[in-house]
Amino acid sequence: MEMPSTETVIASNRDAWNDSARHHKDNPEWPSLLQDVAQRDFCCIDDTLRGLLAQVSVDGKDVVQLGCNNGRESLSLFALGARSVVGVDQSEAFLDQARELASRSPHAPEFIEADIHHLPPELHGRFDVALITIGVLNWMPDIGEFFRHVAQTLKPGGSLVVYETHPFLEMFDPESADPYRPDSSYFRSEPFVQNQPIVYEGKVDQQAAPSYWFVHTLGAIFTGAIDAGLQISHFKEYPHSNREELYDRYEQQMAQLPLCFTWVARKRAV
Repeated sequence: MEMPSTETVIASNRDAWNDSARHHKDNPEWPSLLQDVAQRDFCCIDDTLRGLLAQVSVDGKDVVQLGCNNGRESLSLFALGARSVVGVDQSEAFLDQARELASRSPHAPEFIEADIHHLPPELHGRFDVALITIGVLNWMPDIGEFFRHVAQTLKPGGSLVVYETHPFLEMFDPESADPYRPDSSYFRSEPFVQNQPIVYEGKVDQQAAPSYWFVHTLGAIFTGAIDAGLQISHFKEYPHSNREELYDRYEQQMAQLPLCFTWVARKRAV
């Protein structure tokens, strides 16, 4: 199969996420979330990321979340003391949800619809901290180019904080006949392609725009960041999963895989 252009991939992923937004909203957690965000101290960030953000310190800082989805994590940053928060995503449908949540919140984040490869100039050099959480890096066709755009959002000396699934986990298929046997190469170059709506649990048996999920090795992630002028100051791997529940089966094994990681890189001060 011939690989479509980067522009086609990005547009198709955007269409797939827009189509999937209604499935994410149509679940019992949404009404609870609408109530919870009304609390000033609302925070859905887990202890691992919360501890790291406390070390980096977002207190009194200007923070951008790149790939903010429905904005729940962006809203959570205020409980950690963020002065201002901007959430960026290319899915208009998910940003509609983010703005609905923000309308119930005592805080006032800004949400911007933009593809990371075409960020508005007013975001350049504006932030002390940039945040990327689970399920962002793998939608990027070119991880090096991605980090170059991320670095542009930071002030000199600003920090990029990443909390992501570990690329080792991409080698396994939790729904295969033998979920503990490697199913794909760690060095896989072609993306996984899905033609069904993107949901976190189960599957929706409907046709949707193709979505493209790219595997990036740790080497590619580190090199891409370094080439973008980012200096890595923290990297830690964990045996817990921050992904869909299907992947919980890989926890607490005798031969334990690394399931996720945290990572901090700083933009060089000029």
